[in-house]
Amino acid sequence: MTLFKNKNIHRLSVAIILCVALFSSSFWTQSQNSPGLSDRKAVQIAKEVMKAMGGQKAWDNTRCISWNFFGRRTLLWDKWSGMVRIEWQKTPRKVIVNLNDGSGKVQLNGVDQTHPDSLAKYLKMGKEVWINDSYWLVMPFKLLDPGVTLKYQGRDKTPDGRIADLLQLTFNQVGVTPDNKYKVWVDKESRLITQWAYFEKFTDDTPKLINAWAEYKPYGEILLSGNRGERGNLYPIEVTNTVPEGMFERW
Repeated sequence: MTLFKNKNIHRLSVAIILCVALFSSSFWTQSQNSPGLSDRKAVQIAKEVMKAMGGQKAWDNTRCISWNFFGRRTLLWDKWSGMVRIEWQKTPRKVIVNLNDGSGKVQLNGVDQTHPDSLAKYLKMGKEVWINDSYWLVMPFKLLDPGVTLKYQGRDKTPDGRIADLLQLTFNQVGVTPDNKYKVWVDKESRLITQWAYFEKFTDDTPKLINAWAEYKPYGEILLSGNRGERGNLYPIEVTNTVPEGMFERW
């Protein structure tokens, strides 16, 4: 049962923020890459990725996305309004947060929280969880965001032997952890990202993790990948152009 269909699911997890490099409250707006810093070839490849995923217009037209973050929690995101609802599995914790102004609601153990300190703590947690969890789902649409520097690293092979263009992503004073670095493998034929590597520091030579990006499927007007190889998956994924009634107003 997904967030779109069940309004009373209790979800669990510890808020582990592994990859929180990129996001801000302007996440859903059209944006441009850091001028003068990125390689021209890398920028062109990033544009090809966007086109393969459905294109900028299709991404802008996409409104509500829901997904499950590796069985730890479910998220519902209204990309147009900036509202996010997060429900943890097993741990009785729910957060509704407005990414634009940080306002929202928190429920712990079935009790609505009213103390300013508790609200501030868990609303901040909710935004950081969304930063992390959404990047795992929609990173290909974020390659040309402000503050992202792209460098072309030549060609490489993925574990299945397919030829890919390798891009490096670093960040200029954006996001929660701007010292991170990523490398992404863009399939030579499909122009879809088929693998990524995460580096905790941009100076690191060895990644903290490498994951596949697989099982691209159409959702609305865009493509999304829900399979992260050995790490697990992000299913169920849903995309709609209408906001589920009451999901950002009540539990």
